[in-house]
Amino acid sequence: MIKFCPLFSSSSGNSVYIGDRDGGVLVDVGRSAKQTDAMLNNWGIDASQIKAILLTHEHTDHIGGLSVFAAKHKIPVYAPNGTLLALKRKGTLSEKHIDITLPDSPIEIAGLKIENFKTSHDCADGRGYVVTALDGSTKVAVATDTGYVTSEILAKITGSKLVYIESNHDIAMLRSGPYPYTLQKRILSDIGHLSNEACADTLRALVNKGTTHFVLAHLSRENNTPDLAYKTATSALCEMGALENRDYILKVADPENQDKPIII
Repeated sequence: MIKFCPLFSSSSGNSVYIGDRDGGVLVDVGRSAKQTDAMLNNWGIDASQIKAILLTHEHTDHIGGLSVFAAKHKIPVYAPNGTLLALKRKGTLSEKHIDITLPDSPIEIAGLKIENFKTSHDCADGRGYVVTALDGSTKVAVATDTGYVTSEILAKITGSKLVYIESNHDIAMLRSGPYPYTLQKRILSDIGHLSNEACADTLRALVNKGTTHFVLAHLSRENNTPDLAYKTATSALCEMGALENRDYILKVADPENQDKPIII
């Protein structure tokens, strides 16, 4: 059994708790330490249960509360070397923190097997994560902040019971919206963010391999809506004959989670 709880999901901050009865891990700390503590308390999660912070990358919406939160609770920070170096140059990590370079091989934390995979994003060394219960019964994945779903990403997340995946923007909204052309070009590039359409294509492949739970994440407030992301995904799955609540369950992550944790 795995408890999966998105805490925050938006360009204003991102964070996800994944755990079981022996404790868990936090993927990113994008909001302040005060906000993160409050959200964890809302869901009955004590910070002492968090045995590691796993970082996807060094952009502010993923590490905004990291420095204070990690130091306050003395939680080790795991990330690839490129990300750790970027955070030390920015002063986000210092001698008061415990930082550990992620190995390429799986590691065990809090009774969970943790694997990482490279993402395609304009950062030092972006990563996603696959978390598996040690008995192998449950596998969940976090795949956000990537310009496209590489073959490595798809291979790693295939077979997960739950996939937390970026559905950042609607292409038409982005192209007709307020963002300058250079920013649009960056978001649409292979090192930008995943569109609703690209996300939906990935969901189709995953349903075919047995994934039953999806959470759409990291939606842009300016270039997307929860309804658009939801309809794009469910329409694509319906076209292949997969029906919601029969073949899969789909949720859209709230900027501040008001729903209950997902138990897988």
